[in-house]
Amino acid sequence: MANRVSVVVRPVRASDKPQWAEMWTAYLAFYETTRPAEIFDLYFNRLLGDDPQDFNCLVAEVDGTLVGLVHYVYHRHGWSEENVCYLQDLYADPALRGKGVGRALIEGVYAAADAAGAPGVYWLTQDFNETARKLYDRIGTKTPFIKYTRQ
Repeated sequence: MANRVSVVVRPVRASDKPQWAEMWTAYLAFYETTRPAEIFDLYFNRLLGDDPQDFNCLVAEVDGTLVGLVHYVYHRHGWSEENVCYLQDLYADPALRGKGVGRALIEGVYAAADAAGAPGVYWLTQDFNETARKLYDRIGTKTPFIKYTRQ
């Protein structure tokens, strides 16, 4: 794809909080919701923590600027011995959508899940999220529940 950008995907750092907060605010706005400041602080602190039940965060960087984020968590599943990975939030700067940011973040979650011994990765989206679903249809398998699982 000729219009792709060079994306660096890495774990979130404490110094990323202001940019992370801007992106998460934009993500929440897309879904027509907000969260109080206390939740932002709690969530970000959990993303930096080491509790295996807490969410993890990867960010996407282009030319030193954060342009995307993904939050994910591992949990047990009754049908398998291994944990599975739930990808909860995915955001890419609208100006860079279609340029590989979302794909790079999902592939970053795939790699993290593999390293954690959790080969199953799944996520949900709303049916009206047509732009994102174009990517999801290429990188995942659509289920009857509009739930995507790793190919």
